[in-house]
Amino acid sequence: MDEKYDHQKIEQKWQKFWDENQQLFAADEKSDAEKKYILDMFPYPSADGLHAGHVESYTATDIVSRYLRMKGKNVLHPQGWDAFGLPAENFAIKTKTHPSITTQKSIATFKRQMKMLGLSYDWSREIDSSNQEYYKWTQWFFLLFYKNGLAYRGIAKVNWCPSCQTVLANEQAEGGVCERCGTQVVQKDLEQWFFKITDFIEDRPSFAKATDGRRKTSGLISGLDKIDWPEHTKAAQKNWIGKSEGAEFQMGISGIDKKLGVFTTRLDTVFGMTFALIAPEHQLVQELRDKIANWPEVEKYIVETKKKSELQRITEVKEKTGVELEGVKILNPFTKKEMPLFASDFILAHYGTGAVMAVPGHDQRDYEFAKKFNLPIVEVIKSKIGKSSIEKEAFLDDGILINSEDNDGLTSEEARKELTIWLDKNKIGKKTINYKLRDWLISRQRYWGAPIPIIYCDSCGAVPVPEKDLPVLLPDDVDFMPTGESPLARSKKFQDVKCPKCGAKAKRESDTMDTFVCSSWYYFRYADPHNEKEFVAKEKIKKWLPVDLYVGGAEHTVLHLLYSRFFTKVLHNLKLIDFDEPFLKMRHQGIVLAQDGQKMSKSLGNVINPDDVVAQFGADALRMFEMFMGPLEDSKKWDTKGIIGIYRFLERTWNFISKIKNQKSKTQIKNQKLENRIHKTIKKVTEDIEMLKFNTAISSMMILINEFAKEEEIAQEDFETFLKLLSPFAPHIA
Repeated sequence: MDEKYDHQKIEQKWQKFWDENQQLFAADEKSDAEKKYILDMFPYPSADGLHAGHVESYTATDIVSRYLRMKGKNVLHPQGWDAFGLPAENFAIKTKTHPSITTQKSIATFKRQMKMLGLSYDWSREIDSSNQEYYKWTQWFFLLFYKNGLAYRGIAKVNWCPSCQTVLANEQAEGGVCERCGTQVVQKDLEQWFFKITDFIEDRPSFAKATDGRRKTSGLISGLDKIDWPEHTKAAQKNWIGKSEGAEFQMGISGIDKKLGVFTTRLDTVFGMTFALIAPEHQLVQELRDKIANWPEVEKYIVETKKKSELQRITEVKEKTGVELEGVKILNPFTKKEMPLFASDFILAHYGTGAVMAVPGHDQRDYEFAKKFNLPIVEVIKSKIGKSSIEKEAFLDDGILINSEDNDGLTSEEARKELTIWLDKNKIGKKTINYKLRDWLISRQRYWGAPIPIIYCDSCGAVPVPEKDLPVLLPDDVDFMPTGESPLARSKKFQDVKCPKCGAKAKRESDTMDTFVCSSWYYFRYADPHNEKEFVAKEKIKKWLPVDLYVGGAEHTVLHLLYSRFFTKVLHNLKLIDFDEPFLKMRHQGIVLAQDGQKMSKSLGNVINPDDVVAQFGADALRMFEMFMGPLEDSKKWDTKGIIGIYRFLERTWNFISKIKNQKSKTQIKNQKLENRIHKTIKKVTEDIEMLKFNTAISSMMILINEFAKEEEIAQEDFETFLKLLSPFAPHIA
């Protein structure tokens, strides 16, 4: 044994051993031991390789997996690649290299680095979402949804660059301009495919028996109550779904026989309404064209609005914009007062009714709008306790009604009930629930994705590709440079087919699927990755799923997690599985910041490359340092001094091995004080791993090493116990 701690020699030795004995980390299909499914969010393999954030989350799940194997559990800990998508396609366009080539090169880099870190993955289950054996089943899911009325075609707005003649993703159209050429982006209507995720917002009756005995599929909202996820993630999902209970009612338009419908959650404030707002693209605006005295001004505003994405319209914090529809007056049914109507871009046509009653005294956006356009602001709710004033800002809380005719003195809650009853009685409106969540648009006018398995026939319309003909292969001879149509539309070989129904000449769908479709079901495939007959065999689902622990970045709090939950709920509702939540426990790793406290980025030149750190200090030191920096979910700053401290700890550990080998007695009379410290450390490390508190587990091992240092001699058995505690964290040296 070497006197000096040589991390490179030790780590290369054990990585070679693990590579030659991969069954060590393989999940056992025959074992009756309790299963534990520990999963990382599978990465998009970028050309840059792993970054410090990857190392943090992958080390965390590796520690848990190694610990559970030591406890005799049957652990499934797989890894794979989220390989389709826009970043890979953009990189291919930039380098003029086919995305399959750049993707496979990146995967090789990622895999080499993962092995270099000593991550104990079951590589026999590796998946790649761009492999035809995988996307065959992504297409199968599309057909499953289609057959069950959960996939449909509809019109949706897209970001369109008139110069590049192409559709842009939101991130390519930030600030309303094309990232490629700087041209002003416009909104364009396009017929596209959608999944009916809105059908699963609330609980649905089901004949599949849920794991908790209920005969229904829990909705995307109620299902959150039964899973162990961070509260802020649950809140983000609920906010994205945007459930709001309120009332919808009709308001008359002076001089014509048309009505404007509005939705509000604050009917108690209706007596404070001084104007109304409508989405510029609302159908009614066009219908009122002849009555609008300043139509050219309104039309110009509509054109300007089309240049903004929805995200810009609802998140821009600049001053409110709008234009009055002069010559049009709205009638408040409660007060019978006429008031002006404005078009404003912060109102979206598809949310609620596409119009709102504006109560500037009690809604901050309306307040800012009223101030800008010099509109009256009336106080109709006063605080139950203390004074409330609307001089400087709107009063947003519930309270007691004032200036509200016969309703003065009612509480907000009482008024909402009373006024909703009045609407219903007078057949003007009713109690309503609204959701912000829209159906999921899955069409992408891109090349690098799973082709949508639909054929268009002049006689039969849209025809699903028969299951026996899957996969619809992505052609590799396509010019994927952007021209304005889907790249697949340019491949005659791909496009020209016969209709599966009538045999006539037909054309394939040229759009590909959103890559979130690929990542919405991948955790099922790990249970049975080589099955050619079904997406996963029923008995494999029963054995391994749902996932016990899922770890990944907080940037996926909404979409990926929401879509995965939706897929699971669809499968449960169709009686294909007996659980309706995919991830029982989920945690996010915090961001690893650069030494200067800024986010790591290539442009700032402050990125920490794991290859460099491992070469200098070793994988064990990097693993332990990233776990020691602070609680898993907190953001933390990289500090090179800190990793030197960890390296010294590992050196001390190594030196103790030499000390024990050279001491006279190997067993040594038991030291009660040391025994107590060892037992305390066993308890602490065990509890901390269970709670994912890795930093405090490492601290307790450091304390134990300090206790060892005080002893003349250490029993080999005691030191072996310490090495067992250390092994999930620093597997090579242990």
